[in-house]
Amino acid sequence: MSFIRRLFSIGTARKLIQLLFFLVLNAVVFGWTPIPLLLPILNGLGSPQKTVGDAFATLQLILYDAKNFPWLPIASFVLIAILLGRATCSWVCPFGFIQDLLTYIKRKHNEISPRTHKNMVKVKYGILAITLFVSVASALTLVAGIGTGFRGAFGAFAQAPFEALSPANTLFSTLPSIALNARYTIPAWLETGDAVGRILDGIVSMPPLFWIQFSILVAIIALGIYYPRSWCQYFCPHGAALAFLNKFSFLGLKREPIKCTKAECRACVEACPMKVPILDLPWEKFTDPECIYCLKCVDACTTKAIKPKFP
Repeated sequence: MSFIRRLFSIGTARKLIQLLFFLVLNAVVFGWTPIPLLLPILNGLGSPQKTVGDAFATLQLILYDAKNFPWLPIASFVLIAILLGRATCSWVCPFGFIQDLLTYIKRKHNEISPRTHKNMVKVKYGILAITLFVSVASALTLVAGIGTGFRGAFGAFAQAPFEALSPANTLFSTLPSIALNARYTIPAWLETGDAVGRILDGIVSMPPLFWIQFSILVAIIALGIYYPRSWCQYFCPHGAALAFLNKFSFLGLKREPIKCTKAECRACVEACPMKVPILDLPWEKFTDPECIYCLKCVDACTTKAIKPKFP
């Protein structure tokens, strides 16, 4: 009975939808053409196989060009946040899907102290602020006619500050590009009989920025294995931007106090990957900034006291 219940649970439906979106959003490899649509999802700036644009990466590029105001990426964040809150983080985002897959590697996960969690949550807002500061400053200096020196000082971080170190960009763009180049060059090296030497030379000659990007990706993957959704909780600027607007979201959750036995049960709080204090929030409707509407709390509630509410 428990297997059947899990099979028809919201969690199972979400995993299938995540997989579907992961395939659709990267469907250029299947011959699909890109769609002129921006979404607030972490999908990489230079990913050659993506069909939908990354709104935050596009915002940085538009500010770098300093020719137009980034209306479209801003509208993407505002409209999605008002309609769905941070639901795209748990149902659509490709890197969010990767984060969820990492939880299956280790059955028992580590717990972070409430104090550390409270402090770490602020990090993603700092990343968002630094990224916007560099991008906006780059645009303003270009308009003022002094952009060359500013951009020279920031180097690879001037065009898209966050994307230069984004683990999603490394995973979905940098590493596939390297693999694609290797697919054509390694066979040619094998014919010369010096493939091993050339491969080692290629690894050694990789720029320092690549190793920084790769190290960040490995660190985020390791964190995701031990601490579920740690990237989404603590480091993602997309989540930070959506969190600011989440309180205005039409979508929310409600908790029926008559059914809820919070004095004896904390199943919803324990199931929440974002550590949302569900039992301390208003029961009529709550739209906590950290809630990604994965609905794990709905699945976990034995009395069915928690339900989505729209609007």
